[in-house]
Amino acid sequence: MLTETNNLPRLADDPSGRTLGLDLPPGRLLNETYQGPWSYPLLWLADARAVPGQWSAEGAARRAAELAPVLVDVGGPSGDPEGWDLLCGNLSYPEDLGADEMLSYHWNELREKRAGGVVAPFDAPWPGLAAAVPSEVDPDVRAAQLADALSGDDSWLEEPRLALVSAECNADVPAAIGWAGALQHEDDAGVLSAVLRSWDERFGTRVVALTANRLVLSVAAPPTTLDQAVAVAAEHAAFCPDDLDRSPHRTLEEYAARELLGRRTWVHHWDD
Repeated sequence: MLTETNNLPRLADDPSGRTLGLDLPPGRLLNETYQGPWSYPLLWLADARAVPGQWSAEGAARRAAELAPVLVDVGGPSGDPEGWDLLCGNLSYPEDLGADEMLSYHWNELREKRAGGVVAPFDAPWPGLAAAVPSEVDPDVRAAQLADALSGDDSWLEEPRLALVSAECNADVPAAIGWAGALQHEDDAGVLSAVLRSWDERFGTRVVALTANRLVLSVAAPPTTLDQAVAVAAEHAAFCPDDLDRSPHRTLEEYAARELLGRRTWVHHWDD
């Protein structure tokens, strides 16, 4: 989750980050949570819109400083992260949790909530985790490609800005800042990051962008067969059931075929 040495406070006296080997554009440190100011900064946020190439620039220096990049959309209805209720809800350590256990719990919980367990796909027992998909694509290269696309003029994000988070790995970004975008479904961002760690290992995912209630992932190794995609679709249904509810493709097979098969971007959108 949060690294043992949080280098973000050093940016207060050195805004450019030169002592960390960085050359940052103007930005600010954010420590505002739903409880008020936190004792340490949760993220650094650039003042200006992100531009293509910014994500991959100084990548080695950021890794050395244990700072994970993520695009933050400050142009949505909730504005920038100061209004996102960070650190709201519970917060576990992702390394203490198992993806299969967490997804199975939500699957069975939804099974009980939805008309006595007769609504597809939750009318069936939890199928277990999907098998890993091999890939020849570097996950970090794919993440940079998506970040560049989301930073360009044709981006569907309204105003993406580069942010830096002190996190052990990219998957831990939601847990490190206590992201509350999935609060109506899961109030523990550590659970989200536990699943993201597993997806990182099996599908080469990276957290590329956050809005107030959306999580955008790059995917280096998407499912390439329908059977693989259906297995992953079950995980998506447990992770963010709103994805299936919002989609016209309500069965796992339809969702898998239209939204997952060969798709190198996953967008999870929780309702408010």
